Amino acid sequence: MGTASTADYLHQFVEETDWFNEIVLDGVLPGVAWKRLPRPIQSWLRNYIGGTALYFISGFLWCFYIYYLKRNVYLPKDAIPSNKAMLLQIIVAMKGMPWYTALPTLSEYMIEKGWTRCFSSVAEVGWLVYAVYLIIYLVIVEFGIYWMHRELHDIKPLYKYLHATHHIYNKQNTLSPFAGLAFHPLDGILQAVPHVIALFLVPTHFMTHVALLFCEAVWTANIHDCIHGKIWPVMGAGYHTIHHTTYRHNYGHYTIWMDWMFGTLRDPEELKKAE
Repeated sequence: MGTASTADYLHQFVEETDWFNEIVLDGVLPGVAWKRLPRPIQSWLRNYIGGTALYFISGFLWCFYIYYLKRNVYLPKDAIPSNKAMLLQIIVAMKGMPWYTALPTLSEYMIEKGWTRCFSSVAEVGWLVYAVYLIIYLVIVEFGIYWMHRELHDIKPLYKYLHATHHIYNKQNTLSPFAGLAFHPLDGILQAVPHVIALFLVPTHFMTHVALLFCEAVWTANIHDCIHGKIWPVMGAGYHTIHHTTYRHNYGHYTIWMDWMFGTLRDPEELKKAE
């Protein structure tokens, strides 16, 4: 690909990020204000606003459903976290949010510069190849997050100074959807880094990468609600609650496969039978 055509191709990513910025920033800020900012700042501001909105919307909706509409259906009364516990989780998450959203800002910058293997349109590869690439991407992410999470437990200084912040919440009456992003900022970034590493290893659809990064806010809300969904092989809240009580099991992210492969899986159903 020649220099001119390369520049034209990379400009497609710039146009996409401009479009994302207009959707989010035009809704909350005057265009004359944000359009004068440097492009990386525009992207970070959009990611920060979008990430914060997604965190609160998913958290409040899920809490309203399981703690109010379905009160005592999914959880006994004494397992519902207090408002104080959820407020503390929100405070921790909001302290980290400006830092969490720096990661997608960095990945977008690298994509726009042509440093990754991202492609702009599914039409470039076709839906079948897109699906294959997506599966490989998700396997890399699953593998990377499993080992990143496991090492945050196994390496004592990392646990003490980073991951212990998240493990304050270890019981049903303290875990809530708002605990999903209640991390030390560096911890939250490290556990999302596999999403960025994958961009250099497998061709990845740009918009899909952005969507998956932000779906983390929804997914982490789900796995901290203490409700066992029983959908194999999904690493649902039943598995993740065990992680918060034993510290040595169920490090996986979307699925149980990595824990099964590396011998750290503990099944909620088997745990119930043992009791």
